[in-house]
Amino acid sequence: METQTVHLALYDTLADWEFGYATAHVNNPQFQKQPGRYQVRTVAETLDPVTSIGGLRITPDLALADIEPADSAMLILPGADKWVTGGNAVFAAAARRWLDAGVPVAAICGATIGLAAEGLLNDRPHGGNAVEQLMSVPQYTGAAHFSSERAVRAGGLITAGATSALEFAREIFTELDLYEPAVTEAWYGLYRTGSPEWFRKLVTAAS
Repeated sequence: METQTVHLALYDTLADWEFGYATAHVNNPQFQKQPGRYQVRTVAETLDPVTSIGGLRITPDLALADIEPADSAMLILPGADKWVTGGNAVFAAAARRWLDAGVPVAAICGATIGLAAEGLLNDRPHGGNAVEQLMSVPQYTGAAHFSSERAVRAGGLITAGATSALEFAREIFTELDLYEPAVTEAWYGLYRTGSPEWFRKLVTAAS
């Protein structure tokens, strides 16, 4: 089995908490249908270190110009302050290339603002922090397609708001077919509630 790469985008001020559930479990073979099917690698505009909003200094694995959608199983775009000020446009353009090539994209929080500016949310179901925030983007005409669900998965695009990292991860797992559906359900139940009952269901579903 060839290992496929899930690319996590890095840029200054990225929100540390928004991608951790997803990347940790994609890289952890426990409970997976095909352990080792995916690996996470980081990608930035350059190979220079970036600094997260929490002050973590991270050195990217790859430069964006060196990869193509065909190299990728998914592109994950965390939120960042830079999205709000019009930054990270190269990653919004990359999201268009990925989606046009049939490769999934997952965007959370401020990254949905970048997708709105790229015109990618005008004709497909999506979520985000708030429709009012997206409506502040001149290129955005997709308010009728906005959903208040914590995470939305439609046509290869996953979107979510800043407070929905758990649901964001769940939809990433589903899109990647990482777990059996019963495992995904039990995983989400466990992390959402902390109940031992869901842990037992997770172990049973994975056995």
